[in-house]
Amino acid sequence: MVIGHQTIVGFMPRRNLLVPTLCIVLLITVWTFRAPRPSIDKWVDVAAIRGAASPPPSSPNGPPIQSQHDVDLSRPDAPFIGWPLQRVCNEATWVQGLVFICDNNSGGIGNIRNYIQTCIRYGLEAGATGLVVPKIRKRNDTDLADLFTDYLPFSYMFDEKHFKDAFTTNCPQITLYDEITDIPKIGNKPNIEHITPKKFGNREGCHWSDQNRHTDRFGDRFRRWLHDPKTGQPTPSKDNPRLIRFNWGVLWDWQIYRDGPEFANSFGNILRFNAQIQRLGSKALQRMRAFAKANGVADSRFLGVHLRTESDALGFWPTYNTQTEAYLKQATQRGFEVAYIATGDALEAQNFAGAAIEMAQMRVVSKADILEDDDLDELESLTWDQQGLVDFIVLLGSDFFVGTMPSSFSVYMAMKRHLKTGGLYTRPYKVGTEGDGLSYLVGNYEKYWDGWLFMWDGMWP
Repeated sequence: MVIGHQTIVGFMPRRNLLVPTLCIVLLITVWTFRAPRPSIDKWVDVAAIRGAASPPPSSPNGPPIQSQHDVDLSRPDAPFIGWPLQRVCNEATWVQGLVFICDNNSGGIGNIRNYIQTCIRYGLEAGATGLVVPKIRKRNDTDLADLFTDYLPFSYMFDEKHFKDAFTTNCPQITLYDEITDIPKIGNKPNIEHITPKKFGNREGCHWSDQNRHTDRFGDRFRRWLHDPKTGQPTPSKDNPRLIRFNWGVLWDWQIYRDGPEFANSFGNILRFNAQIQRLGSKALQRMRAFAKANGVADSRFLGVHLRTESDALGFWPTYNTQTEAYLKQATQRGFEVAYIATGDALEAQNFAGAAIEMAQMRVVSKADILEDDDLDELESLTWDQQGLVDFIVLLGSDFFVGTMPSSFSVYMAMKRHLKTGGLYTRPYKVGTEGDGLSYLVGNYEKYWDGWLFMWDGMWP
């Protein structure tokens, strides 16, 4: 007998009760015996969500767990963050017996340090297991354009212990030698081979001053050349070392951001100024702040000026008048009442100081004006380029910096100061613009090569 369909309010057919009943039992079970839930911090970058920066994930070749974003890499005494160097070293293809000699440098601090670092970076890519601690070519004291006089020790400008510690700790695959004669099995008359890295790649169509567009392939090509019997040289080994020195002029070859911002922004700190320079620079900066305050500047703000008009300045660089007009315009717009000037031309410094009073009501002093007694005597005992390092530290601590393009000193200053904007992960400086609010460089930004804009892509900050 067929029973007709009936609808009974509040009654659910049995076949529909099974699923909800199982769900209820499962929920009760989970609630009763639930395990502690892992923190969301383990899975989500909570710091990034909240607006704080965080380091990339840890890996054998990556950064440590702790954040290093609170390190001001723009300071002249900033600590060296070593894991980016360690990562590059762990990725290298090492060649026993290959030794790099990075001493074919010349000029001021901008040129010398960048030559050394570019040479070392090529050495890492080549797989050099030996490095002679670089020496520094001294400038002629009476003829500033004469860059090729005697070689002086690394400590002439830099902290040698700091340099050695950076490599010993983060790149132990490399042996550091104080002198060429310290290299084992080198013999009485070591054969030093001279190379130009750009030649290890086809540069057809490239401007002569353009960066090396083949750095990714340099290591393999160089090692093939190194092992090629046609060179007439033995394959490098501990018993048959091969010594490599660059031809002069390898300065801006390496596009620094090819290695990522972590390496680009930390590698510069392997070259820290020596203790004497650090002390005098810090003292001059302290005295400059005191001078500003004594002249009515409550917050001790001061403008940093690099006036590049010395006898070795090139003819196409901005003239004294061009620099002065641009600098004083910036001073007026930003309301500076005092300034620190760095220049090797005392007469032009006096001229600028007079123009600053007349046009901007701004008082201008130099390191010789603010240091005194034993500090001044010590300053005057230094060479022209060493005194420039004291200037560098004071300008680095200024509230705003004005310089000239294409002075490597000014470019280095602007890039070093730019590290304040992002620390280890600072993005490249926007060249030819008003900058980052920390620096302004007057110059011609129309032609990449003829205007030397390539320096910004090959300068280690």
